[in-house]
Amino acid sequence: MPFIETGFKGLLIFEPKVFKDSRGYFFESFNKKTFADAGITGEFVQDNESKSERGVLRGLHYQHNPMAQSKLVRVVEGEVLDVVVDIRKGSPTFGKTFSVLLTAENKKQLFIPRGFAHGFSVLSETCIFQYKCDNFYSKESEGGIRFDDPELGIDWGLGKDEALVSDKDRILPLFKDCVNTFSFV
Repeated sequence: MPFIETGFKGLLIFEPKVFKDSRGYFFESFNKKTFADAGITGEFVQDNESKSERGVLRGLHYQHNPMAQSKLVRVVEGEVLDVVVDIRKGSPTFGKTFSVLLTAENKKQLFIPRGFAHGFSVLSETCIFQYKCDNFYSKESEGGIRFDDPELGIDWGLGKDEALVSDKDRILPLFKDCVNTFSFV
């Protein structure tokens, strides 16, 4: 099975089988049956891509119900430290963080179910980041948590003054003030 458990219910690392030869490589970045066999049955409806330079820190973002999104994220060029926070009330991992290095070389992907805030920091000179979503983007449904929340204590893998953060992300609320209706099932 190409999925690795993370200790957070529903949060899985997908490690595709990569076939390499003298011409290059081939792998399936998504296969509906493979994902369904792992219990991931939602339908992806939107693909997104961003390009960023070293130091860019995006997040921590989520969308409120009913526009909440599960995501399948990966790096096509470069490398990022991908970070999630469990915001599902009643979860044994509520308020805990998980991070994984996603790179163009390791081809790992992270499946992030609804009920997690998500962000990433770019560790390479540039990065192309792609993600599939199972619900459409809705500006009115945006939610988030401050990237530098002292309660979460996230190490983004960047120097103190290296993080390039949007004004919008700098004013997100702290985790303790995070409002959402996610609950653990």
